[in-house]
Amino acid sequence: MSPSPFELDTLIHLIASHPQLRAKTLTEVESDGKLYPVICAELGSEQANIPCIVFIGGVHGVERIGTQVQLALLSSLLTRLAWDSQLQALLNRVRVCFIPILNPVGLAKGTRCNGNGVDLMRNAPIKAVDGVTFLVGGQTISAKLPWYRGKAGMERETAALVSYMRDAINNSSSVIALDAHSGFGLSDHVWFPFAHQQTPMADLGRVYHLKQLFESSFPHHNHYRFSPQSLIYRTHGDIWDYLVTDTAKGDVPFIPLTLEMGSWAWVKKNPRQLFNFAGLFNPQKPHRYHRTLRKHTVFMHFLMDLAASRSIERLNPQQMTQFDRLARQLWYEQ
Repeated sequence: MSPSPFELDTLIHLIASHPQLRAKTLTEVESDGKLYPVICAELGSEQANIPCIVFIGGVHGVERIGTQVQLALLSSLLTRLAWDSQLQALLNRVRVCFIPILNPVGLAKGTRCNGNGVDLMRNAPIKAVDGVTFLVGGQTISAKLPWYRGKAGMERETAALVSYMRDAINNSSSVIALDAHSGFGLSDHVWFPFAHQQTPMADLGRVYHLKQLFESSFPHHNHYRFSPQSLIYRTHGDIWDYLVTDTAKGDVPFIPLTLEMGSWAWVKKNPRQLFNFAGLFNPQKPHRYHRTLRKHTVFMHFLMDLAASRSIERLNPQQMTQFDRLARQLWYEQ
């Protein structure tokens, strides 16, 4: 029987210790005779039609650092709530949601896939329009090979996230999502849809505005490379592509972002990590681990502040046209 990962125990402890956290189980998945919950914890306003930000982690179980970064932020917010009047005021104007362990079985077993061998980020019912990289873009050959898409529809974890995000979009004035991953490149990336095609998403101008605000407001924290994921590689079954396509005709601004932490930099500084599968995706040295927990806090706080400000909601048609044009010049006219 697989033991509970310590990250899941940490989340359950935070919920038990802080009654202001509104927690619910989105689904449960079974493995080796044990049930693992997929838990969402919410802070802030419960009113409808307010901005919402959702932090997601643990889609790939081996990428533990994404879950740990988000649990560190959640723990900090809960501690500060006891005395920080500015944070208290912020949470009156925004709803902040955490789903830090979408794939608890993968986290417990140290695998990228879930308990059925399915890669959850290749599992949504959307197929690439343009060509994808062999295997990496998602395959239906065998669960014994990586990047398996599955053949029986959405997995319980995927369906639970899709359902939760649809409800968030239907009951909020805007939604920003940040999905934390690790394992690609020497740099930290912030990707956004699409991954299944090279055409721009409808809210491209809003993404450009977000990027512009962050880089001008925090010039000394600008270590992220923003781009549509299709410029890096294309895939089938991307959850965020599916949700953006599913909600394209709605009037609620929806900006899903993927934080891809550049784990190759950790391997470069400590080549012995090559001999440890988890070391390909997570910092192994304590000082690099703690630095990573600190490194992304500014960006996550920025997203909370941006959501609460409603800046992405209040763009007029002229501004949207201008930002869309600049975004296309930057990302699509190369």
